[in-house]
Amino acid sequence: MIAAWSIALFKTPIDPPDNDGGGDDSGRAHAEIGRALLAAPLQLRSDSAAPSSPGAPRARLRTTVHQSVEHRATIMAIRLTARRALMLEADANDHETQLELLVSNIAPALLDESGVGTLTAAEIICAWSHPGRLRSEAAFAMLAGVAQLPASSGQVTRHRLSRCGDRLLNSALHTIVLSRLTHHEETRRYASRRQTEGRSDREIRRCLKRFLARRLFRILESSSLSPAVRNPT
Repeated sequence: MIAAWSIALFKTPIDPPDNDGGGDDSGRAHAEIGRALLAAPLQLRSDSAAPSSPGAPRARLRTTVHQSVEHRATIMAIRLTARRALMLEADANDHETQLELLVSNIAPALLDESGVGTLTAAEIICAWSHPGRLRSEAAFAMLAGVAQLPASSGQVTRHRLSRCGDRLLNSALHTIVLSRLTHHEETRRYASRRQTEGRSDREIRRCLKRFLARRLFRILESSSLSPAVRNPT
């Protein structure tokens, strides 16, 4: 539990409640630069749109006494926002590095799974927390919102995913499934077989997320975890 809490500490600066990651803050900063250029004086807009050499953009963002007050103020706003974007990107990279070390120490087998990256593994560990918290893989699937719920109608027998549960954990599983559908040969063969059986893409992803929850839960509960996690006291 302590190890999962330490992961949450490193996730917090780059993953606040109203945000999906550090890259989003940086993306917003880049969007602010774009909006500033749209409202910038005509000369500055023309300079930013013109083809340039590698050092030209920096030269165009220099202020001179011959520029108007509006021109200089816009340049200063763009420069400050660009610095903030670079700082946020550096912070996100630093936090991801620390998360990778923590995840590798807690559950190294998790990163060996196809499609599981540092951020998705950290999200899964935080939701799982520690051995014994969840009584079964079915409980983990319910927590992740991937437990199958009956949705039959008439002569059609089908299931759907739960809309409840930890949506960040659900998003992590969804990301892993999408990656496996692209890069994991066994998953691609399974998807092709189910398509020939008449299953829709959504139903295939539902089945894959349920299978993935079972597999990852067993990895987390297995002896492949570090001793410090299995015996937090």
